[in-house]
Amino acid sequence: MVSTVFQEDASLSHPQFSRWLVRAISLGVLLILGAGTYASVQGDMPALSGAILGGAAAATATAVGTLPVLLAWQPPQRVHDAMLGFGAGVMLAACAFSLIVPGLEAARALGAGTWEASGTVGAGILLGAAALLLIDRVLPHEHFVKGVEGSRSRLVKRVWLFVIAIALHNIPEGLAIGVSFAGENLEAARALAIGISLQDIPEGLVVALAMRTVGYGRSVSAGVAIFTGLVEPLMAMLGVLVVGVSAVLLPWGLAAAAGAMLFVISHEIIPESHRQGHESWATGGLMIGFVLMMLLDTALG
Repeated sequence: MVSTVFQEDASLSHPQFSRWLVRAISLGVLLILGAGTYASVQGDMPALSGAILGGAAAATATAVGTLPVLLAWQPPQRVHDAMLGFGAGVMLAACAFSLIVPGLEAARALGAGTWEASGTVGAGILLGAAALLLIDRVLPHEHFVKGVEGSRSRLVKRVWLFVIAIALHNIPEGLAIGVSFAGENLEAARALAIGISLQDIPEGLVVALAMRTVGYGRSVSAGVAIFTGLVEPLMAMLGVLVVGVSAVLLPWGLAAAAGAMLFVISHEIIPESHRQGHESWATGGLMIGFVLMMLLDTALG
């Protein structure tokens, strides 16, 4: 997806598109700030406040990932793949320690037995994965692994489909943050938010590099990546509000978020990290990411 040489295409530099991009980012930021201010004024909404901060941290990390593009630096492909593997490892550990285990605990706290709690969480994981599979089928987008081919117009279309794929898989990440903050273990929720933020840094870089590949300017490429990151705080707020309706939804919400993230890891991130033949770098990154997230979760929890 990412080439080694970037050539800006004047035909892609539409001032009107840039203005709309700035407006969209500004609107997203204003919505987040407005919700955060409301939660602070109310004073009795720690879950919503935490979800907004956690989601905002993830969005900020996505923006940080675009800095190499803004500074006209491109990492070697093996480093790029190791960063993707790192993100996958972080997300795997987050699924296990910040979503599935708390989901089991939440189910037991509602009076479920061992088998019932396990069945609830297992069903939730499958439902979350099925939801992402349905999105994948109903809203077709370009998977990382299919590469690029055909005319230039088709290449531009594929990159935009790829950007949509990133935005779509930010939905379960944001929901996971929100659902986690709706639970009782705020330390685990903070660890989850930190872990997702860490894996969002290479994600922001990947999106910006993909945009640069087809000739978009540095600022537009970074802006599109930043916009995809704004999905997370918005979804984090939604996650809190949905789970807040009933405590019974908490174990289901945690499990579904884990299932959706597992689907993304297996369906998108790992295949892309192996596509260029740097499996060892990607696997090493995955192991480091998993251990780091495990340490964060156990230390903060």
